[in-house]
Amino acid sequence: MSIRKELEKRILVIDGAMGTMIQRHKLTEADYRGERFKDWHCDVKGNNDLLCITQPDIIKGIHKEYLAAGADIIETNTFSSTTIAMADYDMQSLAYELNVAAAKCAKDAVKEFIAENPSTTAKYVAGAIGPLNKTLSLSPDVNNPGFRAVTFDEVVTAYKEQIKGLVDGGVDILLIETIFDTLNAKGAIFAAKQFFRETGIPELPIMISGTITDASGRTLSGQTLEAFYTSVMHAEPLSVGLNCALGAAEMRSHIEELSQIAACYTSAYPNAGLPNAMGEYDEAPHQTAHFIEEWAQQGFVNIVGGCCGTTPDHIKHIADHVKKISPRPVPVIETALA
Repeated sequence: MSIRKELEKRILVIDGAMGTMIQRHKLTEADYRGERFKDWHCDVKGNNDLLCITQPDIIKGIHKEYLAAGADIIETNTFSSTTIAMADYDMQSLAYELNVAAAKCAKDAVKEFIAENPSTTAKYVAGAIGPLNKTLSLSPDVNNPGFRAVTFDEVVTAYKEQIKGLVDGGVDILLIETIFDTLNAKGAIFAAKQFFRETGIPELPIMISGTITDASGRTLSGQTLEAFYTSVMHAEPLSVGLNCALGAAEMRSHIEELSQIAACYTSAYPNAGLPNAMGEYDEAPHQTAHFIEEWAQQGFVNIVGGCCGTTPDHIKHIADHVKKISPRPVPVIETALA
């Protein structure tokens, strides 16, 4: 069944943190390298996306844990799988392969889970497209505010290669997430539209998820939530939402505002609270679920889940709390005066 049909009927649940789950495996440099990259000339520990090639069973296992917890949508482990981000490890040439491998891990996990649970609901794989480690709207040099470390065309080229890998790997949705710079996101949207136009492949639904970075209610590049939504609505996305940076308590007012202005489905997957002094997340699964249940009851959301610090336990609690609540009806937004 198409995801749009599912969204008309119920609130869908997206998975939780991948990095948090990878950390639990306490992998070494040798684990990250595997046999293929054992002689690589620089350290690769921390390159979580590489594990889709060197430790695919671990990634597939994490996906299956989230599916078992009740996730309807699982994200590929491709947050940094672009030529631009992979340059940190001198692995630019692997970008396409990483995306294909990650999509295969996720699709295989879904296939195996459905075979083991034939009565389960429909499951979808979202190709995760991260924000890049270079930004088009901000200068990395405080002494030269006009300087940019990357161009729009370079961003589009990088995203286009990632999208090709995700589509070739078989994802069902493209998810442009953790957007702190809307111009980077526009590069991803442009790349996706151009890819489908040039290849003739039927366009996949696009989910867009921004990040409000602090109590001001703005993205890092300075946009209010309404301005951000207005900037990306031309993409005709399946959903627009928020993730990362904030816990559910801090995100509530923003997701309420978004639910009132968005002429599409809305999504929200907050962190497990705010990080403590050690940079770790302490919010218990039932606490996160309590906040998100209230959002669902108020009619704010269509897709919910977790970001940093959340685990399959968080997702199970969230899924259990929202399964009997009706989804937010998509409003009809007037675009012109009568």
